[in-house]
Amino acid sequence: MSRVNANIPQTSKNSFRELQLQIEEFRQKRDDLNKKTKDYINKLQTIDIKIDKDLTIAKQDYKKKRDYWNNKVKKLKDKKNEYKEILDKFLEEKKKILEKSRKGRDTKNYVSVRQIEKKIDNLERRIEIENLEIIEENAMVDKIRDLAKIKLDFLAEQQNSDFFKIERKIQIVKINLNKIYEQLNKWSSKSQDYHTKMLEIYQTVNELREEKKALEENLIENKKAADAYHEKFLRVMNKRRKESKGKQSTYSPQKPRQSKKPYSHRNNELEKLKQVKLAAALEKQKAGRKLDLYEARLILESSKEYNA
Repeated sequence: MSRVNANIPQTSKNSFRELQLQIEEFRQKRDDLNKKTKDYINKLQTIDIKIDKDLTIAKQDYKKKRDYWNNKVKKLKDKKNEYKEILDKFLEEKKKILEKSRKGRDTKNYVSVRQIEKKIDNLERRIEIENLEIIEENAMVDKIRDLAKIKLDFLAEQQNSDFFKIERKIQIVKINLNKIYEQLNKWSSKSQDYHTKMLEIYQTVNELREEKKALEENLIENKKAADAYHEKFLRVMNKRRKESKGKQSTYSPQKPRQSKKPYSHRNNELEKLKQVKLAAALEKQKAGRKLDLYEARLILESSKEYNA
């Protein structure tokens, strides 16, 4: 063997050594890029899992709860409208009763309590500030007593009047309406809270999709670079193989050794992973779902290889 080496020109040795260095360089760069490709794919898979999880929470939790409270708010608004119609009806009845009283009928039933109270206040003030004779003061006290009785009789009579009955109905409806408004505020607030949470998750999903898009673009560029170095690796391997065959035919009758397959174990793993992703992309396409950039590229590349 030493005689063979001795007969090999120095230029040929240098060329062989340079080819070997290039092979190691291209293999290393290709393997590094393939590792980055796998990292990108893992990150994309992690993002897909996070997106699916967030969308499930948004749809199954927040959206359902928002829709639940929205439905209750809608029903309560319908109830509010019913009460408003009733209130309008009672107010119209009150208006008719008042118009009837202004025409002189049943005027006695609509004497203002405030007017009676005002007369009583005036008399009491006179007693306090004026220097009255005892007879005058007693007469005013008797007048106050009579007015107070009139007021009580008026209130007792008013209890059974149409005006008082409609006023009482109006007050009951107003109380119920106020309760409805309070409940509407509470339920609308709950609905809005869940809607806000749902929007926040959708915003997060949009950000994840943007991140995924950037990763897919990086993945494609990284894959192109890895493929380019793999092509360089193959070319140099072929060149070295040819030179090795030439040397063996010139210097040695020995049968040339079979070269190792240029594909590394890492490439086999990446090819398997690629096929898995391709199968998933095809299923997704068949189901009519939207493909991402990486999935579309996989299907396109597969179609080109098949047509070739």
